[in-house]
Amino acid sequence: MRPNLSHSLSAQDLRDQILHHLTHTQGRGPEFATVFDWRLAVSYTVRDLMVGPWVEAIRAARDQGAKRVYYLSMEFLIGRILGDAIVNLGLEPAMAEALTLLGLDEQEILDDEPDAALGNGGLGRLAACFMESLSSLHCPAFGYGIRYEHGLFRQRFEGGQQVETPEDWLNQPHPWEFVRIDYSYEIGFKGHVETVDGRAVWHPGESVIARAYDTPVIGWGGTWANSLRLWGAHPTTLLDLPRFNAGDYTAAAEPEALARTLSRVLYPDDTTESGKELRLKQEYFLTSAALQDILRRFLAEHGEDLDQLPEKVAIQLNDTHPAIAGPELIRLLMDVHGLSFDRARDLAQRSLNYTNHTLLPEALERWSTWLMGRVLPRHMQIIQMIDEDHRRATNRPAHVGIVHGDQVHMGELAFIMAGRVNGVSALHTGLVKDTVFADLHKLHPDRIVNQTNGVAPRRWLRMANPALARLLDDTIGTGWTADLDQLKGLEPHAEDAGFRDRLRAAKRANKVWLSNGLLTDLGVKADPDAIFDVQIKRMHEYKRQLLNILEAIALWGRIHDDPNGDWTPRVKIFGGKAAPGYWLAKSVIHLINDVAATINSDPVTSKYLQIAYPPNYNVSMAEDLIPAADLSEQISTAGKEASGTGNMKFTMNGALTIGTLDGANVEIRELVGAENFFLFGLTAAEAEAEKATPGHARTAIERSQDLKVALQLIAEGRFGRADSYYSLLDRTWHDDPFLVASDFDGYFDMQRQVDRAYRDPTSWDRMAALNIARSGFFSSDRTIRGYMQDIWHAKPVTSA
Repeated sequence: MRPNLSHSLSAQDLRDQILHHLTHTQGRGPEFATVFDWRLAVSYTVRDLMVGPWVEAIRAARDQGAKRVYYLSMEFLIGRILGDAIVNLGLEPAMAEALTLLGLDEQEILDDEPDAALGNGGLGRLAACFMESLSSLHCPAFGYGIRYEHGLFRQRFEGGQQVETPEDWLNQPHPWEFVRIDYSYEIGFKGHVETVDGRAVWHPGESVIARAYDTPVIGWGGTWANSLRLWGAHPTTLLDLPRFNAGDYTAAAEPEALARTLSRVLYPDDTTESGKELRLKQEYFLTSAALQDILRRFLAEHGEDLDQLPEKVAIQLNDTHPAIAGPELIRLLMDVHGLSFDRARDLAQRSLNYTNHTLLPEALERWSTWLMGRVLPRHMQIIQMIDEDHRRATNRPAHVGIVHGDQVHMGELAFIMAGRVNGVSALHTGLVKDTVFADLHKLHPDRIVNQTNGVAPRRWLRMANPALARLLDDTIGTGWTADLDQLKGLEPHAEDAGFRDRLRAAKRANKVWLSNGLLTDLGVKADPDAIFDVQIKRMHEYKRQLLNILEAIALWGRIHDDPNGDWTPRVKIFGGKAAPGYWLAKSVIHLINDVAATINSDPVTSKYLQIAYPPNYNVSMAEDLIPAADLSEQISTAGKEASGTGNMKFTMNGALTIGTLDGANVEIRELVGAENFFLFGLTAAEAEAEKATPGHARTAIERSQDLKVALQLIAEGRFGRADSYYSLLDRTWHDDPFLVASDFDGYFDMQRQVDRAYRDPTSWDRMAALNIARSGFFSSDRTIRGYMQDIWHAKPVTSA
């Protein structure tokens, strides 16, 4: 439904409210106000309109005794909030007019808002899309995360190499949050466990306070908002005054240092023991605070009958990061509320569910029993109890379990303690059953289900691509925003030359915007009529940014050999960060930037090929890049990407996909049609067989003249110092675990098919239109409805 607010609030009303907040919240007169002041005044005005539905939603869920969903995630990549809230509240026309009345540039106001540094990649962005869809569908929910002071890091390039500096998004007021000092919980670490009157008592040696910071998440229509509750760590003791007075100032500040460290940085480098300890503490900090809050709310609303817990509470663990939730919930139920282990375990299993996001062994967390026992001694005891209980109940094979090899396997813990385990695409769910959890799947054949990911169409189409959204509104009406399946109504229009012309014009306008803005700022001269070829992802070997840049080098070589050939101009755009300790991914970033510096300045080839790598890729940058993309690079090694969500965003914005049969690519290709998808590469089964073949990398390179040329050019130092890339070259020639060499020729040849297809505008635009028309399945609304029905057994609530 469309919101009523747009009908009840005029531009003059909004103007008056903005001026009110400028004066009474910011303490500024209009003649002295900066863009920052105006942006905060606009934000507080919009926030005021969110608070009413938010409070009413909380009241309605409580009064109706509704089952609530609790989504625990280490990341919530929410991006900018202001533009999204304006769209969901239906305020776009009135707000645009109000800002014009005030003499303000709307885009300048929107661009002034920093991205909240609360995530890294697809995991966190998925959580943000889910929160928006939960609100749009009136499903009572809380998202629980950490209020990172600095987040991941701010990326810049020096000499083409990634340099990490702290994010500073909280160095200014965050106008969307409400501090909840009354919702604070003590979180303990270390110490010892003793038995008192037959019950275990944990005496933590360290502790911090988790304080709640709430942000309303408004849904489409502006009639329901859920809460994103982020935990900030605060010291239990502000200052050890005796130590301070004794002159030991550093020791006196230790409680504050511990607290600030916990909620300072997302994913601290865990290549050291201290890094591992910090990461485990962060995960427990989030999980314990969330579970204490969930139990407090349950007891306040439903009394002491804890047997009702699974009927009123559904907890979703977003990957293994919050997997300690199983032991922690059992601890709270046993040690605090006096339940037996069997009863506590049963209630916990029926309340908890786990989403698996990866098949990569290194991403399925494992902690040494020594570290777990030292940091969380009571939990180590409970983990062993869970493991032994599961062994007795299932008569499982000896190699299956949570604790083995002196390690605690968090994936197995999450699986065993979950009522449902879900994969995030059809292919991925099948592989979860057959690979990482094959033994557990045999023991619990009904536990694993599929819920293919989706993305929020309000942000990723209506807000990010207003030119395309206007075309859709004019062609099929506005109902697609809340029901993305209505995009099917575009199919007949794919044959309409007039519609295709308007579609091409919308795409070109987005490309001009990008060319004149971000790309010009980088010094890249981008022709808007060239193919805009985009790969924006977290930097990782399996995502194969290396394959992409090697193809660019080979293409550059071919253009040099035939500079007067019939080449299709192309702008290759990369975006993404590498983890600070991931040297190989950082080496690929360095290579991309070195190649770009050479190719972009080449007078022979620059009119045909340009490469751009804007630093510090984030949600706001994605909102500029995706609507302007012609080609979506989804080229991960088959069987490695769980789902992907960027692939869905590109598809619904009319970009065609070049990709492997990996993750949700499989479903995208099935839905949009094989003829509208540029497929290459080994299948997941073929990739496993290839990887097991001795010498596969060298064999593939020897049979590919284009790849040999590309690698030779790097080795000769054509793109900077060759010794910078010796390790990368050696890994490609002798190991190549993600089969860059094996898939190279198929990728290169398919890119030439892309060139030919792009030279036929009628055919290309028809394919783009059909990609949009058939992308409705990839709405996060559909995904959340699936979770509500198949996993959470939760129903929407109607507010008064």
